[in-house]
Amino acid sequence: MLNNDDYKSRLLEKIKKEALEIGHKRTLSSGKKSNYYIDGKIITLDPEGAFLTAKLIFDMLNKIDFDAVGGPTLGADPIVAALALFSFLNKRPIQTFIVRKEPKKHGTMKSIEGKLAKGSKVIIVDDVVTTGKSILQAIDAVKQEECEIVKIIALVDRQEGAREKFDSLGYEFAPIFTREDLKVNG
Repeated sequence: MLNNDDYKSRLLEKIKKEALEIGHKRTLSSGKKSNYYIDGKIITLDPEGAFLTAKLIFDMLNKIDFDAVGGPTLGADPIVAALALFSFLNKRPIQTFIVRKEPKKHGTMKSIEGKLAKGSKVIIVDDVVTTGKSILQAIDAVKQEECEIVKIIALVDRQEGAREKFDSLGYEFAPIFTREDLKVNG
């Protein structure tokens, strides 16, 4: 049986080997240009990567009082799905949800998919965070349900302003990895 440091080391190795691209200018969702790119979905949609991500987040939540975990589509989608399954298999089921970029224009016309009770304490997750814009949009939707944000967790923090923005708004931010862990220069 591996310990958490082993799981974390293995996940970092996978990110560096499979999801990190250096040397090609890419435009990020924030609109910024970067000489490196982290494709979080390569990891979170991979069977081993999904397991490792869910395991590490599940363990991070062990001593936190919360009701549900969710985040912005598309980055959070595979994370919350893996976490829901992992938590159920470990007999500690966690309710999960996904925040749409905009409300559905048909049917229920909801912004949030999944069971999220009004007034819940929530953890927001995402794969890769740069400025935090998509997480803040998800938080706005969650706050419309009168929910309290307990913590924000990201697979990777690119260290380009998100932490400072979250801190200034009073949100606790706990990335699993940072740009420094990947040994990449911005």
